[in-house]
Parts: sequence; structure tokens; C-alpha cells
Amino acid sequence: MHPSPLPTHLASTAFTVDDGDRSGVSRGRMRALDLDRSLWGVRRSGPAMPDLEARCVMFALRMPATALFTHATAALLLRAPLPFELERETRLHISMPAPARAPHARGILGHRLELGDDDIAVTDGVRRTSVARTWCDLAPRLSLLDLVAVGDYFIHWRRPLATPAELAACASRLAGRRGARRMREALQLINDRAESRPESWLRVIIGRAGLPEAAINHSIVDTETGRSFRTDIAFPRHKVLLEYQGDYHRTRHQWRKDMTRRARLEANGWVVMEINADDLKNPGELVGRIRHALRRRGWRG
Repeated sequence: MHPSPLPTHLASTAFTVDDGDRSGVSRGRMRALDLDRSLWGVRRSGPAMPDLEARCVMFALRMPATALFTHATAALLLRAPLPFELERETRLHISMPAPARAPHARGILGHRLELGDDDIAVTDGVRRTSVARTWCDLAPRLSLLDLVAVGDYFIHWRRPLATPAELAACASRLAGRRGARRMREALQLINDRAESRPESWLRVIIGRAGLPEAAINHSIVDTETGRSFRTDIAFPRHKVLLEYQGDYHRTRHQWRKDMTRRARLEANGWVVMEINADDLKNPGELVGRIRHALRRRGWRG
């Protein structure tokens, strides 16, 4: 026997048990197995393990009107690239504006924050910290490399969610807080051209190693075909390229495409260094290899 249909306005969203009562949904219907009942007092059509957005919508129905999602939860709502342990965190970061007390409940990490009007944003009815404030609140928890990667994502030229000036203004207001020094350092390193978290890491490692200034997403024209190649990181003066090889390069089609691309670049006189995730775990050794390649091309540093 199939459960009876929910009222149209409740069928595709989360709702409180009280809203169900007011809409004429019986308590028996609200106990049916087709509804997610993982959060007390809230129901939602769909699986019992909802995605982050759905969980936030459910929690928002029980949160005080002034509460909002913050820290890693706000960053993940914005699709920011975070370390694995933060991406897999099951508890939601929820904050109350000071002087109210931090919330305490099962399934959440509660905080109390000093917030200004510019620190609050609302998306699809869900309150969260603004992009700039989210970035600043992550500073005490993230390494410099990851803070830069999140900053790169937020200011990316194709789909900017914030400007460097907005990040800097928020960091300035929070100058006395934990992570302030890391924010200041990261602001000097963020770049709107980085395409991925590993690419951001690679750029920061290079920038802090005393190597020549590198070009991000440098375009190279094949002298025979006229075809343009957009590279990850390049040292144009010395004709050395760094190409990050992520897991998507493992497919047969991509592997063949990469081979042809590399052959054409080398035919045009470039040294192509392919970098993978393991290389980023040993930055000292990686920098040594890059330095050696540059010196072979005439760099005297």
C-alpha cells in the first residue's frame, strides 16, 4: 500500500511536524517510511541521508531566526574546495550572533560570532555567512595552502563570488582574531586564475620557494598548427611548463590527448614537467626538481 500523497506545497520541501498538522497531514502519514525523519520535529520527502543543502534546509526550520550556517558548512554550501576531513564532517556549523549563546544540539557545532550586516547572506531561504566572512572564519582551521585555494575559488575570474577587496576588508575588521596573520599572508597569494585546489597549492609552493615569477594559465601558440595551448603554470622566459595531472587524466582518451599535447609543446622547445598529488606532499623535493629544470634552461637563481 502506497502512502497517500502529501499536500503539493509540502511534497518537494522540508516541513515541520506542526506545519504538517496545520496542512491536515496525519501523524501516521508523517511516520511513513518515504519521509526523512532524521531530525526531530522535521520531515522531508526523500532518502534518510540527504545531501548538505537538504540537511541545512531541515535544520533551518528548527533554528532561531537569527541563527545561520557558518565556517565549513557555509563554505561547502558555496562549493568551496576543502580538505577531505572537513568535506566529510557530518556535523553542521551553526552560529548565533553575539551576545546570544552558541547553540547546542545533536548534529551541530555551535558558535557565537560578532557579526555585521555585511557578514550575513541568504540563499534560497537559508541564512549563512557571506563569502568574505566565511573565508575569514576558515583561517584558524585551514593551512595557508588551503586558505589560498579557497580564496582562489571565491575570486575566480569566470564566476567570482567575492572580490579580493571584499576579502581584505573583512580580514581587516577581524585583524585581532585567530588566523589574522594567515589571512594577511594568503591575501598576498590569492589569484583569480587558479583552476583547482592542487593548482593553488602548486602556485603557492613555487611562489614561496624563491623561483622566478610564474605565469598562470599561460597561452602558447603551436608554430606549425597555429593551435593555442593553455597551460597550468609556466616560466615563459625559460620555456618550462608545470602541468598538474589530476585523476581525470587517467582515462584512455585523456591520456592520449595529453601525450599529443606534450609532444607538440616539446616540439616547440618547451620542457614539460607533469606534477601529481604525491609530488605536492613533498614540496622540498618538488621545488628541487623545478629549480634543476630552470637552471638547465639558463636560470641563475
